[in-house]
Order: sequence, then structure tokens, then C-alpha cells
Amino acid sequence: MSDEELAGAPKVSSEQAPWPVSRLSATLKDWIDRLGMLWIEGELASIKLGPTNMFGELRDLQIENSISIHSWNVAKIPNDLKQGDRVIALIKPAFWPKGGKLTMQVFEIRKVGLGELLERIERLRAQLTLEGLTSIERKQPLPFLPNKIGLITGKDSDAEKDVLQNAKLRWPDVQFRVIHTLVQGDKAAPEIIQAIKTLDQDPEVDVIIIARGGGSFLDLLVFSDEQLVRTAANAKTPIVSAIGHENDRPVLDDVADLRASTPTDAAKRVVPDVIEELHKLQQLRDRAFMRVATFVQNQIDMIAQLRSRPILANPYTFIDEQSVEIERAVFMIRDRIDQKLTREAMHVSHLRQQVRSLSPQSTLDRGYSVVRDADGHVVVDVDQVKSGQKLRVRLAKGELPVTAD
Repeated sequence: MSDEELAGAPKVSSEQAPWPVSRLSATLKDWIDRLGMLWIEGELASIKLGPTNMFGELRDLQIENSISIHSWNVAKIPNDLKQGDRVIALIKPAFWPKGGKLTMQVFEIRKVGLGELLERIERLRAQLTLEGLTSIERKQPLPFLPNKIGLITGKDSDAEKDVLQNAKLRWPDVQFRVIHTLVQGDKAAPEIIQAIKTLDQDPEVDVIIIARGGGSFLDLLVFSDEQLVRTAANAKTPIVSAIGHENDRPVLDDVADLRASTPTDAAKRVVPDVIEELHKLQQLRDRAFMRVATFVQNQIDMIAQLRSRPILANPYTFIDEQSVEIERAVFMIRDRIDQKLTREAMHVSHLRQQVRSLSPQSTLDRGYSVVRDADGHVVVDVDQVKSGQKLRVRLAKGELPVTAD
């Protein structure tokens, strides 16, 4: 289709106005040409390098995705490339309308060296530290005795055997939920990520161990995968990293809640030793018994000391002493009362004698009498009495009514 024909074709495809194939091919070519040259990264799934050309397949590092690549100029392509190498490539996508094929022409390929990988890992580690994902405050404590342990490891691996055997030796009733995954290679990271999510959602799993029995630096690159590391950092269940690589530790060790040096060490850190715990319990029981026995003995000794005191040896001693004091006090009170009564009796006798000596009765007793008128007034003068007046004469004993004559 010429440029004029393309210009005359409808701009929007519809059932009434469909595009011709050439219009679709031309549009695709235009879109793809706009991409220009791109740097991409991947793993060589296959490569065939000739004197003047190169054909191969480049696979994604994380997901199942690959593209075919080719080059007609091998001047900037290392001749020692082999399947499995991790590379970065400068490519230019191109669409060929005649055959409807999409090609990826390679202009330059570089191996990703260890130095560059280490630099990337350190940049990721620094970024995670800046975000606070490696801080001590975020570390979750491990349960003393987990209900069930999640284990992510390779199938039939030594790491799996070490964790299971050592854990059961320490606590025979320990329960595991094991998920087998790849532990190296491009497909390992997605499998481990999915396993972490599955175990993190299991309410019975109290701790998750990610175990591998060491390996080379390149073999352990999966445990520095950013998506995997972030998934582990955001898990609600405590994560134990047991990769077993002391040098150039993977980033997973930094974000994990606990880093174990080996899978065996992970089993020892996660599961308590039943024999050791029983020994501790026995020690605690012995200490408690000694404290109780010491306390009881101290109380017995204190009671014995109290009983040996005079007041408790003979409780009546105090009563007897007080009884004597009471009797002495009673005797003194009685003596003082008797003396007081005697003195008062003598005083009353003296007063009685004085009263008697001054009393008119004593005068009457000597033969005298007292004459009073009807109103009770004492008559002391004859002139006070009239003839025929009624009078009363008080004698020593009794009174006499009389009439004056």
C-alpha cells in the first residue's frame, strides 16, 4: 500500500470500515520504530554465535517470558557467551510488514559481572535500610513454642533434612508445613514469593523458615531479589532466613526477623530443646521447693523462739503477776477506806455530841418545857398570854394542850 493509499484508509477500524492488513502492518511498524534502541537485561536461554552473525533467545530473570534475538555484526558481542549467562543487551525492535515478523536486532551485549551484581545488591540493601525495612524495631519476636512451622526449601534437600531432623530431636511433637520450591535460578523467586504468601495466610503457621544449604554467590542471587525481599519484609508471620552463606550474605538476611547461620541453627533457634526445658523446669521446681522449705523452717524457728519466751512458756505468769498487784491494790484501797470511815465516824460522833449539847431537847430532858401559842410562837413573857388562851407545852417527851387561867 502506497503512502497515498494509507492516507486514504480509515483512521479508526470498525466493522463497516475495517483496516487492510497493510494498514495494520504499517501502524505496528510505526509504533515499534518509535521505541528506538533499548537496553534490556536477561539470561541467555540459548545462543549460537557464528563468524558474522548471532542467533539466540533471551529469557526474563523473574517470569516465564523470552524473546528471540539476532545480530549481523558480532564485533561487540563477546565470543565466550554461553547458555545461562546473565547479560544486558542493546537492541532495536523491528517489525517486517511483508512477513508480519517482529525481530530484535542486537548491537551490543555485555555480561553482568559479579562486581555489578554486588553493586546492585548493595544499592538495594541501602534502599531497604533507608525505608526502615532492616531496622531492629521491625523485627518480630519468635514464639517460644510455635504451633506449626512453615518451611520453604528445595525438595529432598539437605537443608530440609537438617531442619526437620534437628527440630524433631529438640521437640518430637513439632509440626511442619513444608512447601518445596526452586532455590536458585530465574524461576525460584516467584515460587518462593508465592510460598511465603501461602504460609503467611495460614493461621496455624507461627513462624516461616526459608532454608538452603549454602552455595556460590550466583546460586544465592535469588535471595537478593527485590520482590522476594519485600514480600518477606511485609509478612505478618516472623521470617527466619537460613541460607547458610556467611560471606556476601543475601539481602533476605537483612529483612528477616532472624538470621540463622545454617538450617541446623534455624531449627535450634526456632524450636526449644525439650530436655533443656525439662531441666530448667526441674531447676525452677528445686528453687521453689528450697525457698518454700527455707521459709517454713524460718517460721518454725521463729515460733520456737516465741514459745521459749517466758510469756509464752507460762501464759499465766502475767496473770499471776497482775493478780498479786490487784490484791495489793485492793488491800490498800480497803485499808484507806477503813481509815477514812474511822476518821469520819469519829468526826460524826464529835458533831453529834456538839449537836446534843446545843439541842433544846437536852434542856427539856432536865425538866424544862417550852410554851407555844396556837400559831407555834414561843411564849417568853406572861404578858403575851391572855386568860383562856389555848397553849401547847413541849415537854421532854410529848406535848400538853393547856388553857391559860
